[in-house]
Amino acid sequence: MPSADKTGLWLIGGRGSVATTTIVGAAALRDGLVQPTGLVTELPPFASAALPAVADLVFGGHDLAETPLTDRAQALAQAGVIPPWLPQAVADGLAEAESNLQPGISPDELGGPPLGLVRGLQGDLEAFRARNGLSRVVVVNVSSTEAFAAPDPAHERLPALEDALARGQPVLSATGIYAYAALAAGCSYVDFTPSLGTHVPALFELARARGVPYAGNDGKTGETLLKTALAPVFVSRALRVRSWTASNILGGGDGAALADPSRARTKLDSKRRSLEGILGDDVELPVSIQYVADMGEWKTAWDHISFEGFLGTRMRMQFIWEGCDSALAAPLVLDLARLVARAHEAGLGGPLAELAFFFKDPLGTSEHRLGQQFALLCEWATALPVEAPA
Repeated sequence: MPSADKTGLWLIGGRGSVATTTIVGAAALRDGLVQPTGLVTELPPFASAALPAVADLVFGGHDLAETPLTDRAQALAQAGVIPPWLPQAVADGLAEAESNLQPGISPDELGGPPLGLVRGLQGDLEAFRARNGLSRVVVVNVSSTEAFAAPDPAHERLPALEDALARGQPVLSATGIYAYAALAAGCSYVDFTPSLGTHVPALFELARARGVPYAGNDGKTGETLLKTALAPVFVSRALRVRSWTASNILGGGDGAALADPSRARTKLDSKRRSLEGILGDDVELPVSIQYVADMGEWKTAWDHISFEGFLGTRMRMQFIWEGCDSALAAPLVLDLARLVARAHEAGLGGPLAELAFFFKDPLGTSEHRLGQQFALLCEWATALPVEAPA
């Protein structure tokens, strides 16, 4: 049984591409098979932060899919996401994670008593923690983007939410139920998607009541990462951006999910917020997402920027971003697990605004400029107290 200094990383969507790449990568790092390329927390500013080691992460998760992790890893290898020799080399790590995976919430179950779902998920988390002798558990939502969820009056206060759930009202989406269960179990929570999740004031109250930290929303892995680095250049040089058009094409499970307009709306709203936060709301910011099955695990984004300089001179800039979302996201999931677990150990609760660097739509702050976000993250990490306050 793992010792008490182990940290659990529970992945909602535990058999998906991002989760599988994360588990494979952690096992490969533990065994010294790869370098920590892409892992922000392995950079020098974090050397003194006393973060839990990647080797000390124990994996579990919820998912409706039944494909074994070994088969998912082989499929990712065939797609060129991970090296072809790696799935076999980390077979033991995949088997260990496989033993901790549990079925997720099915669409049919969402019509049933919500408190029953919460208690079932909460029980899975508590059993995982006890069975593995874990000091703490971080739950990270890496499932497919949900359809847009309209606000409900029960979302505003915890007593109102608890009352609605007790009366069997379906006021929470699937990710909201996962988030409620995680917080109720005393687990930290990270929304790596733009879905509802913890984006509910009542759940903020629950997190504060349980003294656990949370972070989100929507991991910033590719095109938006570049946007938040580039947009401040125009602002600092007093150049007026008139329009910023973004066109995205992608395949894989995420692309298929976003072919649903109601799910795409959730994602598109999240992608716009970063630029609105930097450039203001008087700039045209059309964004489109198209599913192309042939793209597989890869995605391409084309951006066209129209801006105005001295004497009203009109100019343009264009760029193309091509990447593999799973390979970009997986190290960030490990980063977030280490940082959030460390924050929990230090006695911090509530929103971790200092983790805005990792998100398109960060909770607890309106700062979207990448450079300022990174400086804030480094300052926070190095100042974390060694012991939790009494």
